[in-house]
Amino acid sequence: MRKSVNRPPTPDVMENQGKEPTLQELINIELIDSGEKERLMELLRERLIECGWKDEMKALCRAFIKKKGRNNVTVDDLVHVITPKGRASIPDSIKAELLQRIRAFLVSTAL
Repeated sequence: MRKSVNRPPTPDVMENQGKEPTLQELINIELIDSGEKERLMELLRERLIECGWKDEMKALCRAFIKKKGRNNVTVDDLVHVITPKGRASIPDSIKAELLQRIRAFLVSTAL
């Protein structure tokens, strides 16, 4: 059975009871609560469209489907094949811009 790469596994409720949240979890909560996470996601979408990344990923998906046959490909197959290529091909300038925005957010919230 293949696990979905779309989302992490759901944590076991009993396993996390009584544990202090990690710094990463605290930052994620603050990003969500403030609405900054959604703004960052929208910025990422815009930048990836501007640089042609989205079209490149669409072309890779179409090529994979054509190679395997339309009826022989699932969404999980596509995600499994395309995700590593997609992550590796995000321009460094976009990564740097997002990192700078996250750092500025953290400084402004004094986390």
